[in-house]
Formats: sequence, C-alpha cells, structure tokens
Amino acid sequence: MAALVVGVDVGTGSSKGVLTTPDGVVLARTSRRHQMSLPRPGHAEMDAEAIWWGDVVSICRELALHARGRSIAGLCVSGIGPCVLVTDGDLVPLRPGILYGIDTRASAEIDELTERFGAEAILARAGCELSSQAVGPKLLWLRRHEPEVWARTRRWFGSSSYVVARLTGEYVLDHHTASQCAPLYDLPARDWATDWVEETLGDLEMPRLAWPGEVVGTLRASAADSTGLPAGTPVMAGTVDAWAEAFSCGVRQPGDLMLMYGSTMFFVQTGRDLKPCPPMWTTMSVEPGMMTFAGGMGTSGSLLSWVQELTGNVDIATLAEEAARTPPGSEGLLLLPYFAGERTPIFDPHARGVVAGLSLRHRRGHLYRAIYEGIAYGVRQILELLEEAGGPASRVVAVGGGTRSGPWTQIVSDVSGISQLVPEQTIGASYGDALLAAIGSGLVPPDTDWTRIVGEVVPNPENRAIYDELFEAFTTLYPTTRDHVHQLAEMQEAVGGPGPPRTVDGAPQHLPPGAGRRPWDGT
Repeated sequence: MAALVVGVDVGTGSSKGVLTTPDGVVLARTSRRHQMSLPRPGHAEMDAEAIWWGDVVSICRELALHARGRSIAGLCVSGIGPCVLVTDGDLVPLRPGILYGIDTRASAEIDELTERFGAEAILARAGCELSSQAVGPKLLWLRRHEPEVWARTRRWFGSSSYVVARLTGEYVLDHHTASQCAPLYDLPARDWATDWVEETLGDLEMPRLAWPGEVVGTLRASAADSTGLPAGTPVMAGTVDAWAEAFSCGVRQPGDLMLMYGSTMFFVQTGRDLKPCPPMWTTMSVEPGMMTFAGGMGTSGSLLSWVQELTGNVDIATLAEEAARTPPGSEGLLLLPYFAGERTPIFDPHARGVVAGLSLRHRRGHLYRAIYEGIAYGVRQILELLEEAGGPASRVVAVGGGTRSGPWTQIVSDVSGISQLVPEQTIGASYGDALLAAIGSGLVPPDTDWTRIVGEVVPNPENRAIYDELFEAFTTLYPTTRDHVHQLAEMQEAVGGPGPPRTVDGAPQHLPPGAGRRPWDGT
C-alpha cells in the first residue's frame, strides 16, 4: 500500500492540514483558527510557540490518526511570510513573531537602509524596493529598539522555517522566503548578500538555504512524540503560503498566473530570468530555475464581510444574488476599495475607501456589486502592470474561497478581459505542501501536477464598454481624492485609528504593506 504525505499551512487567521495519497487524493483535512496580536499601532505579531508550533502539532496529531497504519513518506509546512522570529540557541522564542507587510513598525529603518545602500542598488540586487514587506528593516528595528532581546538572539526564522527547526533541529530557510528578506538576499546570485547582511545584522548567524521541496532533515524523536508522526519522516524546507498555493494549482510554467480570491487578492505570475520591475515584487519561485512577479491588494473579501455586517448580517448568498441582478456598472456607483490602505499598485497605507456617485436610488445590491467591481478595477490595474513587467499571462488560474462568491470571478473577467480557469481542488497552500512533500520524498516525479481544471470563466464582451469607461474613472479617482483621504486618515488616527479590527476567517484586517514607499500618483 502506497505511503502518504502530509501538508500543513499556517495562515493569518487559521492553520490547515491535509493527508493525501501520492496521486493527490485527500484522505483527511482539518483546520485550527487563531488570531494575531496587535499590541500597538503598526505592530502585528503572533505567538510562535502557541500558534505556529502549536497548530502544526495539533494538526499533525489529528492527521496521523487517519493514516491508519500507512507509512508517512514526507511532511511539508508553509506559512505566512515573510515574518521575523528571533530565538536563543535552544530555539526558545525571545519575543512574539513579527508578521509580514501588515506590520509597519520599521518605516525609519526602511528609509535608512534605502539611503545607505541606494534605492537602485537594492532594486537590482534584492528584486524590489524596501517596504514593510521586507525582513531586513524589521531585524534592524529589533537590533535598535530591543537591545536586550538582540543580545540573546542566536537565530532568526520565518513562520515555516521555525516549524522546520522544531521538527528537525535544522537551521534552514527556503530560497523563496529568503528572496523576500530584502535587502539581505542577492537575487542574481541566489545567495545571501553577505556584505549587506554584515552591515545590517552584524555577526548574527544566517540560515543555510534550500529549495522549498528539498528534504532538509528528518523528524527527530521529540517532534515525533509531539506530532504523532513517525520519527525519521523526511521534512521539506517549505515556503510562504501564497507560493505554496500557486504550486497547488499548477502555476509553475512561464506565463502562468494565480489569482487568489480571499480576504485580500494576491497575484503570483511565473517566469524565467525576470527583471525587477516596481511596484511588483520580484522573487524566487518554489522551483529552481524559475522566478515570480507578485502583488497584493489590501482589502478584498473583507469588504464583502463589511457590507454583510453593515446590512444586518444578511446571508452572503442573498447579497451575491442581489449584486448579480444589478446592472454592470452598478448604475453609476464607483468604489475605491482602499478601506485599510492599499498595497499594489499605489502602496499607500493612508489611502481610504471612496464611494462615488451614491444616490437615493442605490440599494445594498448596488453597493455589494460596486465592491466586486472596485476590486476588479484594482485587479485590472495589477494585471496591466504584470503585463508590462513580464508579458501577458498565458494561463490564469483562480483559487480561494472567493471563487465561490457569486458573480465575483465573472465581474473580474468582464472588467479585465481575461479568462480564468477554476481547479477542482481549492484547499490551498496545504495541498501544495502535500505535493511538495510527495515530490521531495521521491514518491512522484518532479513535474507531477495534481491540478484538475473543472471550469472556466470567460469575459462577456457586452459589458466591456461600460467597464472600460468606469475603469478610466477609477484610475483618476485615487489621485483626485488622495489629499482629502489622507487628511481624513490623520483624523482617524488621532482618535484611535480607523476603527476596531475587522475579522475574516478569524484574521483581523489591518494596515497593508506600503510603509517607506511613495504613493503612486496615478501616472
């Protein structure tokens, strides 16, 4: 009887795990909800021991019961990222983990490192401009602001690499995650930028580098006791969750593009020898020899939940149906979806939502459709940037819970003019982890793809004219209103911020990446 594989993903609002056969059949799946900590404005953290390690242990123990005596050939873990966790020499966390771009504490360090190394040199070497997504400024922030913690620091980790260390005892980081650790990773060299590392971090030991699907160690006895999995089980390096999700749906060849519909929209496009092109992030891919362009919006599915709460927690299906009955263009209602700032393409943490054209004629169905359409206009902007950077996408795959959210995918196709393939399996990153485990452990060939496409969303040409007109209005609305919304954002911050944390799948939605970046002016 064939051996099985385990994939686990530690997300922003929940952790998920799957147990699969070598041909991708899911035998068991499970999840755990959790929340981040927001100790002060601009700070977003997680308890690594309780959540990153605790969730993985709990999920593995449950999945191990479903193996029913069949051997486990491999385990792979992905996680949110890039994050920063510092530990002592015994892997004991010295403070909570600092999260990815939603943590904006290191804005001064972003400016300082940009000035020290040079913006053009950073772009050429690290593949992106420094922003709150970058790891280097956050490690420098720790060195500056928490010297007692820094003095005890012996190692640093991302979310998945910390779990790997607990599982195997190995100090390793995958190439993709490392390529998001600007300015510490040299993209052309595929290695650490040792001179910039020494200048930024001193003599702090750096992890060895490996590819996400590479076996980096085996499950040690103590971890086997905790997880219920057999000691000696091969463990892969793992990677950042969005890239594991792209791998899960077959986005692996040049020109392949993943659109991830979730609480935010995220984009990963694959290519070879990609040249850095802001405002996209240029990173290593999951597989050797490939690279990616990536971008992400600040709020997407979270806006749909906002309308649901605003209208008395009406059933989502009802709202989606009302939006579907509303004419394209929402009868002249236009929305900027920047309710918590925005990432790609404007990188403006002080942007805010704008609803233009609102009249007494409009009802909640109009507002709900206007949100779908506002997100779609943002998608079209990013797709145009991706096309300029790496050429047009030859194949677009739509994944995430939003693919089941009424007319959302159809509206994106109508606005942008692209067709989208919908796979049968939309479990996400943990499914990609299981495939990486199957490949890395040698159960299946490296080119194995578990993706089975079951649907295609094609654009309706009858709606193109109205959406072209409104897209032009959308692109000018932000620069026209920017000064006003910045003033309003300052007023919100003066009275305690833009409001209490909103949650989607247990994940508070807060300020997106963008600190240290100049807002895009619409040109």
